[in-house]
Amino acid sequence: MNHMTEHNVDGVVFRTADRFLAAGGVVHGFSTRYGGVSQGVWASLNLGLNRGDDPAHVRENYRSFLTAVGASETHIVMSSQVHESHIQAVTEADGKKDLYDPVPFRADGLITDRPWVGLVIFSADCLPVLLYDPVKRVIAAVHAGWRGTVARIAPKAVEKMAADYGCRREDILAAIGPGISACHFETRADVPAAVRAVLPPVQAKACIQDHGDGTYHVDLKGVNRALLLNAGLPEGNITVDPDCTACDTSKYWSHRMVGNERGSLAAVIQLT
Repeated sequence: MNHMTEHNVDGVVFRTADRFLAAGGVVHGFSTRYGGVSQGVWASLNLGLNRGDDPAHVRENYRSFLTAVGASETHIVMSSQVHESHIQAVTEADGKKDLYDPVPFRADGLITDRPWVGLVIFSADCLPVLLYDPVKRVIAAVHAGWRGTVARIAPKAVEKMAADYGCRREDILAAIGPGISACHFETRADVPAAVRAVLPPVQAKACIQDHGDGTYHVDLKGVNRALLLNAGLPEGNITVDPDCTACDTSKYWSHRMVGNERGSLAAVIQLT
């Protein structure tokens, strides 16, 4: 049950968490590069609004992606992501009338209990994390780069779901989507030091490969999984996508492998 499933709907390829589908009451999806109309360095499913792509292409990409996932375009909410840990509560009033309307807040996490309000976050190696409580019917979407990860953005979203919406932690499902895996996330000492500051030694050690020459490989997916466990989610409630965005740049956008001449992935979640 703790698996990801890949779908192809009219050429749009996206991934979903089996636990979310089994729970019902929500639509969600993690995008790939496949199924859009963008051309050149943005080919083909670019969902980034500020990458320099033709806005007409991006609008069509969103229409195709949201339709494939089964999400409504009526109340789509986005934010300006700044690699921090603020979680913004949103309602229908925060939905965009036009895709290119300015976003009203800076936040790397969005949360709502309103049906048909679609939460969208962007990534291109950073981890998209979706949270869903099927009992209280609350959802959250989190952008977790390494800075957001060690700022505990994912567990902070869990804490906000519990404090502000009455969610029980044992009811919350989590899906960590495609992102850079340990195989490609090579760092200097600052990242491991920050991981050790937020995880117990045994958990931190499992997520850090020390090469003994001042370089390390860090498993950000493992760090977020450990943080969610420590926040009270049962192990069986957490799904981790094994796909590494840096390993397959034909399928995913990867900032580390490609640089700025690229598109962006998106994840969306919406209560039905």
